Amino acid sequence: MATSFSSTSSSSSSAIASLVCVCLLSLLLGHGILRVEASHKVYRHLQSSESLADSSADQPYRTAYHFQPPKNWMNDPNGPMIYKGLYHLFYQWNPKGAVWGNIVWAHSTSKDLVNWIPHEPAIYPSQPADMNGTWSGSATILPNGTPVILYTGINPANQQVQNIAFPKKASDPYLIEWVKTPKNPLMAPTASNMINASSFRDPTTAWVGPDGRWRVIIGSKRGRRGMAILYRSKDFIHWVKAQHPLHSAPNTGMWECPDFFPVSTVSPLGLDTSSNGPRVKHVLKVSLDDTRKEYYTIGTYDPSKKDVYTPDAGSVEGDLGLRFDYGKFYASKTFFDSAKNRRILWGWINESSSVEDDIKKGWSGLQAVPRVIWLDKSGKQLVQWPVMELEKLRTGRVDVPSKLLRGGSKFEVSGFTASQADVELSFEVKNLDKAEKFDPSWVKAQDLCTQKTATVKGGIGPFGIMALASKGLEEYTAIFFRIFKGTNNKYVVAMCSDQTKSSLNNSTDKANYGAFLDVDPAKEKLSLRTLIDRSIVESFGGEGKGCITARVYPTKAIGDGAHLYAFNYGAGDVLISSFSAWSMKKAQIN
Repeated sequence: MATSFSSTSSSSSSAIASLVCVCLLSLLLGHGILRVEASHKVYRHLQSSESLADSSADQPYRTAYHFQPPKNWMNDPNGPMIYKGLYHLFYQWNPKGAVWGNIVWAHSTSKDLVNWIPHEPAIYPSQPADMNGTWSGSATILPNGTPVILYTGINPANQQVQNIAFPKKASDPYLIEWVKTPKNPLMAPTASNMINASSFRDPTTAWVGPDGRWRVIIGSKRGRRGMAILYRSKDFIHWVKAQHPLHSAPNTGMWECPDFFPVSTVSPLGLDTSSNGPRVKHVLKVSLDDTRKEYYTIGTYDPSKKDVYTPDAGSVEGDLGLRFDYGKFYASKTFFDSAKNRRILWGWINESSSVEDDIKKGWSGLQAVPRVIWLDKSGKQLVQWPVMELEKLRTGRVDVPSKLLRGGSKFEVSGFTASQADVELSFEVKNLDKAEKFDPSWVKAQDLCTQKTATVKGGIGPFGIMALASKGLEEYTAIFFRIFKGTNNKYVVAMCSDQTKSSLNNSTDKANYGAFLDVDPAKEKLSLRTLIDRSIVESFGGEGKGCITARVYPTKAIGDGAHLYAFNYGAGDVLISSFSAWSMKKAQIN
């Protein structure tokens, strides 16, 4: 990708001023109405280090259908949207090296969310309001159809401030060039507003309230209290801080990358961000800077008085709350796909490899596949599933007939490319008598899965698949279920992703991950879909009720050396009621 930034910065001040006037008029007529970026460590002496690897070579760990730039560091997805029939993804990118630093907004577009073409970086430091950094933000589609971007800039005093950018040519579906108003910053810490100048970042997509005014929230904290600071505006340029945050929670620390959006209680279809009403709930997601994990709550938003969001009774706020993904997944952002009436989720997958290995391979970070997200029929959680467009990459289907998997057994599934695959299967457990008693001290599924790895025999489970496995099983990543007896004749289902033996390279992170699934194994099948892509294993359990993403770097299970096994190491038998696997073609990405 080219790193020349001259095209946008050469725009004259008068041209920008004229454009801002036009945009302001359109807005009025249209609606009638110093950071450690996300989850990473800063290596300042390496921020401008050139990558050692030739990224054009066929590297065994570069993914085939997950989004990533040709080289260097990437992190947060920014400003995803659909405009004039094209999907746009901006993202935090270092044009000079494979570690965080020199961050700009890189930009790619797609017709199908699968194949992407790159463009010149859209936003980069070019004015005092962002001279020390152009960090994360969001896109909003105005009522007249024009998109605008709100983003965090770092000013000369190293304060985090909020800026705006407009497309230079709204008629261009590719939105190649963006310009900024000299009015930036639009929102900034002052002596009177009590905003923490080092913890004020990542504006969300804006929405319109019943009074015709725009709202937006920005992540922040006060002491240990995380908060979503609320601003309102009549014209999208002049913003006034609300007296109270939209929501806050004690002992959660800095709220990065907040996301706030409506979901329907009666349909899986997505809703425009400004939607509200009796059949609408709202979701507030925040990324916790302290723990490098995200959580979300579902609740009620009342815009009529003080713009208050109230999580539903029983919601858990903090590290033990509901998560989009219980593995490597952070700084996520959704957008409303108006072409297909769905809400789509993007999330940054950070690395398990060492910094030294990242520099050697010449890149770091990628994006999870775009997922459709909606409210489960229970109303208690969200459900996710890879966008249907991804299925056009499937080829060479392999089906396994219904098969009883005896306790302590395994078998290999072959006939497809095990290093680059899409696997769907479901299990049935006819007899749950051997289920072990659930230990209530297992508050976190991750703790359970760390203690009870794939090799620890249980009553019902572990059963699942071993992906990116070497022939002799020296290496494998196991994705599996365990079933326990809970209280009141109910069962507890744990979904685990075990990286203990994922690589013989001891410099990689081999953490295990886990999630509890809200399913009843006495009445329902246990489904699993796993996307395998060279160095990523992205799994969806219980028809998307639990998602776990792992970054793995095997040394033997590479290319043709990768295999896939189904296994059951529990005492009780399980039935594989369906099993289909596809090789995945390579997408055209950047």
